[in-house]
Amino acid sequence: MATFMRHSDNKAFQLEKDEAIYKLSKSSTMHELTRSWINQAAAFRYTYLFSWLDRPIIQFPQDIVAMQELIWQVKPDLIIETGIAHGGSLIFSASMLTLLDVCEAIEEGQPYDPAASRRKVVGIDIEIRPHNRAAIERHPLYPRIQMIEGSSIDPAVVDQVWAIAKKHQKILVCLDSNHTHDHVLAELQAYAPLVSVGSYCVVFDTVIEDMPAGSFPDRPWDKGNNPKTAVWAFLKDHPEFEIDKSIQHKLLITVAPDGYLKKTK
Repeated sequence: MATFMRHSDNKAFQLEKDEAIYKLSKSSTMHELTRSWINQAAAFRYTYLFSWLDRPIIQFPQDIVAMQELIWQVKPDLIIETGIAHGGSLIFSASMLTLLDVCEAIEEGQPYDPAASRRKVVGIDIEIRPHNRAAIERHPLYPRIQMIEGSSIDPAVVDQVWAIAKKHQKILVCLDSNHTHDHVLAELQAYAPLVSVGSYCVVFDTVIEDMPAGSFPDRPWDKGNNPKTAVWAFLKDHPEFEIDKSIQHKLLITVAPDGYLKKTK
């Protein structure tokens, strides 16, 4: 770590980071520790312990940081999210899009004008509970957010999202609703085509496949029937996407192994 801090050359710093990520990817010890930690943490509902700007986000902190890096890299003008829950992820995405606008205004020497921004977040959920809707609508970042209530794979909902997407150029998609194989595969088929080249479709909770069978006794998903199996099926017919393994190798602790899908062509 101290070696990293001494570098003033950005290229050399990046090379050392890449080398560290590669070593992590090859460390069986680190991977075994990670699997054990994730399995143990699930018993404490660890992902429920965090919030973003006062809204529960229900993610590992590592994935939140990874999403920050991706949003800064891609600079999307539209983020599509399936699954709203308490709204923390919507608020997170809205805050990142606001930061992009502020930074661009500073770089251009112009005042920041929120009314002039085209950047927005669209969130879809089959049920938006009234108390969550009210809390999201009260949030200062709500003007950037559009919520759609309905199944994310309902053709009418898909058509509505596609109509919104036509007004945008750089699009990033996050899938985090029903985690069964069939549902996630249908979401991938519906929304992945909207992802712009160089951007990502992030499929959360692929880690279900790596956890012991029966880890979710009150849910319809399990090992063999989850987002990761849907990703594998989707990629067989979609060579324009590839798994960005560098992200999971760096994070180790992530709910989305094999879930960071980059559109390359």
